[in-house]
Amino acid sequence: MPNSIFDLLERPWFPRLLLFLFVTVVLAAMDLRQTMFGLALEPAIGKPGESGLFGRVAIAAVIGLIFILNLALMRLFRFRVQVVIIWVELLILFLAFFYSFDLSFPFIFSKLYFLIVQGAFTTVYVSMAAIVISCVIALVAALARLSTSGPAYATATFYISFFRGTPLLLQVYLIYLGLPQMGFVIDAVPAGITALSLCYGAYMAEIFRAGIQGISHGQREAAMALGLKKGLIMRKIVLPQAMRLIVPPTGNQFIAMLKDSSLISVMGVWELMFLARTQGRAEFKHVEMLITAAIIYWIISISFELIQARIERYYGKGISH
Repeated sequence: MPNSIFDLLERPWFPRLLLFLFVTVVLAAMDLRQTMFGLALEPAIGKPGESGLFGRVAIAAVIGLIFILNLALMRLFRFRVQVVIIWVELLILFLAFFYSFDLSFPFIFSKLYFLIVQGAFTTVYVSMAAIVISCVIALVAALARLSTSGPAYATATFYISFFRGTPLLLQVYLIYLGLPQMGFVIDAVPAGITALSLCYGAYMAEIFRAGIQGISHGQREAAMALGLKKGLIMRKIVLPQAMRLIVPPTGNQFIAMLKDSSLISVMGVWELMFLARTQGRAEFKHVEMLITAAIIYWIISISFELIQARIERYYGKGISH
């Protein structure tokens, strides 16, 4: 019996059959009779509301068959062409899904400019300011974490432990609401930048530490044998090479920060998430604004992912040469 099962798995049609059955069962459980698929198959299955279990299974089977045929046809194209085709297909399904919400597009277009100019700009501005400060904090904390000084090591580990061990939203409230009770009044935008900087500085400190430790210790010993001081060795030898290890995860942290910056909307900062909620609440069109904000976040993230890829290639070429 085991040998026969393994023989079936090695045959190309059997995994496809299992995938078809899985997709069919999942889609049948979702009940797509009232969607455009059910309306398209109405001549074959009857009215969607009256087709019952047969209609649910028939719709699911047709979609599952289209899915399997689509995967089979992809084998005829090169890898890059496959990626482009699948992206286009998923984008069409993505837009069709949101179109099924019966959105008010005139309302979206009337608010789109304001969301981009005010909301998206504030989101990017806050995130870029916070990532710069985070890098400085992370570098200092990483160096303290690697030092042989007890106070420096203890301070760095305490800072990293606290800000990695508590939610960002809690840190936002502590800074924005807690500091005024101590006599330090801080505006919403600086408070948001401070919270993001401290939180991500703690996470990035470990990235910087790992990058610095990733450089061979033998290079430091060779530089010290030549009479170079520790500070000069760190600036001229260790850090330039460590950047190749630090830059990729730092870019990922920045993209994550773009999305986490939505948490500072609780302080009334006019960033993208805050405007999406308030503009949608004004005319009871929450879905329109939330979907628009999601697409704007997505476009911004893709843009910075492309920039990150170019920076990584630049550092890769710089180190290799």
